[in-house]
Amino acid sequence: MDFNGKVLKYGDNVDTDVIIPARYLNTIDKKELASHCMEDIDRDFVKKVSVGDIMVAGENFGCGSSREHAPIAIKESGISLVIAKSFARIFYRNAINIGLAILECPEACDNISEGDTVRADLDNGIIYNLTTNKSFKTSPFPEFIQNIVRAGGLVEAIKKGFIK
Repeated sequence: MDFNGKVLKYGDNVDTDVIIPARYLNTIDKKELASHCMEDIDRDFVKKVSVGDIMVAGENFGCGSSREHAPIAIKESGISLVIAKSFARIFYRNAINIGLAILECPEACDNISEGDTVRADLDNGIIYNLTTNKSFKTSPFPEFIQNIVRAGGLVEAIKKGFIK
């Protein structure tokens, strides 16, 4: 499973209220949620993001409330993968459940800048910064998690028989 995209980068402790502000939680419309993704930390996020882009962040990404709206908004905005130094536990599981690929790799996060082009090979656990020609090793995604992401989320993976 490979991802390739331009990087949008954020710092430590990006919480779910910043990812999708609570004032927009009165909808379940994915496109509406995506239209407000990251707006309290990056007003231009929705103008900058393109389908396939990769988000890179610091420590404790997705901290705060357990709302699954946050990974939904990120995924629907076009982000294909989030690489962070660490994730809040509930965000991590919510992201996988909705089919958003995520990786922890502190070294990569320290050596990737906004605007870099990155390729991530989840089968082998390698992140390539194509801008700087550096690579970083992380744990490969287990096959069952790849199946969940590939299917578009846990419910879809069960429907398709990828998970029993």
